Amino acid sequence: MRTEVITVQTGSRPTVRDITAEAERFVSGQGDGLLHVFVPHATAGLAIIETGAGSDDDLLTALDALLPTDDRWRHRHGSPGHGRDHVLPAFVPPYATLPVVDGRLALGTWQSVCLVDPNGDNPTRQVRFSFLPG
Repeated sequence: MRTEVITVQTGSRPTVRDITAEAERFVSGQGDGLLHVFVPHATAGLAIIETGAGSDDDLLTALDALLPTDDRWRHRHGSPGHGRDHVLPAFVPPYATLPVVDGRLALGTWQSVCLVDPNGDNPTRQVRFSFLPG
């Protein structure tokens, strides 16, 4: 298995960051197999969605509606409402496994690999790519 950790700057606001290009570079020339993407953080996740047409903003809006940043959360350190960020991985998992065919991600036409980070308290994230050859 080949593995590598990249650093992604997500900033101080909730964001959906497309990391497809980084994933493509990692698997380039690797042949057939599986790419496993993992975010080793308690307040971030991965989504396979369309970007650039508003879906990324729609996802953040949906998460705000589902998991509001208010004082209902028992987990209270960090920014107000930060407890919801710790619930996020139950809805947007911190991992994804993708097929790789001939050294390229086998994504659908409009699919992108995205890091979902609602936690403005932590603007730097790690993402681990692991390739398992077929």
